Amino acid sequence: MRLDRDTFREILDSLLRNRSRSLLTGFGVFWGVFMLMILSGGGNGFRELLYKNFEGFAQNTCIIFPTETTMPYKGFQKGRTWTMNLTDVDRLKNMVPELETVTPLVSLWGRSVAVEDKIFTASVKGVRPDYANIETPKLVYGRYINQMDIIDDKKVCVIGKKVYKTLFPEGGDPCGKKVVMDGVYYQVVGVDYNEGNINVNGRADECVTLPMSTMSRTYNFGNDIQLLCFTAKEGIQMADITPRVRAIIARSHYVHPDDEQAMFLINTQVLFGIIDNLFKGVNFLIWLIGLGTLLAGAIGVSNIMMVSVKERTTEIGIRRAIGATPHQILWQIIAESIVLTLVAGLLGIVASVLVLAAVELGMTEDGILKATFQVSFGVAMLAALLLSVLGSLAGLAPSLRAMAIKPVDAMRDE
Repeated sequence: MRLDRDTFREILDSLLRNRSRSLLTGFGVFWGVFMLMILSGGGNGFRELLYKNFEGFAQNTCIIFPTETTMPYKGFQKGRTWTMNLTDVDRLKNMVPELETVTPLVSLWGRSVAVEDKIFTASVKGVRPDYANIETPKLVYGRYINQMDIIDDKKVCVIGKKVYKTLFPEGGDPCGKKVVMDGVYYQVVGVDYNEGNINVNGRADECVTLPMSTMSRTYNFGNDIQLLCFTAKEGIQMADITPRVRAIIARSHYVHPDDEQAMFLINTQVLFGIIDNLFKGVNFLIWLIGLGTLLAGAIGVSNIMMVSVKERTTEIGIRRAIGATPHQILWQIIAESIVLTLVAGLLGIVASVLVLAAVELGMTEDGILKATFQVSFGVAMLAALLLSVLGSLAGLAPSLRAMAIKPVDAMRDE
């Protein structure tokens, strides 16, 4: 049946005649849609905020660093300290083809970096260029450490956001200028604005990054390294290859192969997997609550429409007597239910969009939006489609009751 102008006018007349009842019924649907959109948008926003803490950090990374041995092995007593070296990098590259990036790192904390009378206490990292695959820099000026810096032992550095703001408060491009640290002058070649909260040996915004060869020579690290970071190729699970990595490192440093405490591994792939599963559960809970609220609203619509049909018994009987078919009666009641549900639901969507927009205004810093709390157009359309279905189902039982009304019975009731 099509919804022509006369039918639509009759539906509006019916809803307006029962304004208080229509408002009460519509509020239940409005509140259900409003809560569903608010929860969905809020979940998206908080997920985005959480993932900003991991911004720039590779999700399939494993970090390994040595600790004291807890088991004797090949004449060495337990409690022995040991260190990894640059040879371990080549070993892993050659013996574990599933690895994509294998890069070393050395670092120091609490080093004073100065420009004239301005001083900042920073952490210092010595890295190779491929370390950018572990912590991706967000460069606003200049470049990152490159291979020529490593080969020529160049005294250059990349500074973090807080270091830059403190040492160069006037702003502008600092590349080419000098900073002094522990009596050595370094030329600034880049500024990293990465502010993620997952970092290796110090926050990126409070860090000075040097070429590893330069730092090893300046601070007498030699071939020793403190950490070894590596990522797996696409489709490879880090948990499947870490036992082999552990065995290769342990064998080359006379560490018992079963001494897991002598070698600490951090597998970020597991961490990100836990977070993903957490938000999958949160999204499921959001939709479960929202659908439950919508269903309660639809049941309220059905009950109100049932009361409305009972009160309009005479009207429906007269319409049947003057030629209205059962299908016309059926369609009008279902259409009333759909219109009531859709109007209330769309108002709920509009209200939720306005509230989420206000939340976004409060989450703006320096003109930059921290996270998007709005629901997607697809989610809004899905909610509208769901409302149409629920409206049809809510009007089904009342419409069947209206179809069963006979003109004679209606007249007798009158």
